[in-house]
Amino acid sequence: SNAEYMGVFFIMSDTIVIDGKGHLLGRLASIVAKQLLFGKKVVVVRAEALIVSGSLTRNKIKYAQFIKKRMNTNPRRGPFHFRSPARIFWRTLRGMLPHKTVKGQLALGRLAAFEGIPEPYDKKKRVVVPSALKSLRLRADRNFTVLGELSKEVGWGYTDLVAKLEAQRKIKEQAYYAEKKAQVALKAKAAASADLSPVNAILAPLGY
Repeated sequence: SNAEYMGVFFIMSDTIVIDGKGHLLGRLASIVAKQLLFGKKVVVVRAEALIVSGSLTRNKIKYAQFIKKRMNTNPRRGPFHFRSPARIFWRTLRGMLPHKTVKGQLALGRLAAFEGIPEPYDKKKRVVVPSALKSLRLRADRNFTVLGELSKEVGWGYTDLVAKLEAQRKIKEQAYYAEKKAQVALKAKAAASADLSPVNAILAPLGY
């Protein structure tokens, strides 16, 4: 897997690409919100694989109640009820930022969220956030909902398209990884078979 645990990654890296699969929506949003306020750029991919605690039925009821919240005289003015997983994540996170101040607007501008893994992020190192993982934070016997399933139920129409693009990406990624592994093996073989005795005699006095 191209995903690895986050240790000093938040500290060291300028742009952080987080693989959303298996993360709890609210926990991930709160951690990312804090990093955005610190000035980091964060990209969340595979938003359709984020997880919300509670059954699908329960979350559909909550979303139905959310849809009822609208401006009485002119609903086109908001509030806006996003259907796509990436926008649901974006809106959840927006509530955790002071988004009506300049600081909050700049922080929100440093966030990007996507369904699937579009270019160029399919070639970037992706990380996970252990403190937001369902496997570590939600009891095994609890109900949960995959955000993509909820979005599909409430009117998001791109489930099949994203699945198709993801299948294509995985095939390309496997070929890329096989090629990379072959190159690493060739390099290791060349390094092992190289005769460095003339060079070592010169480098030894210099402490190498």
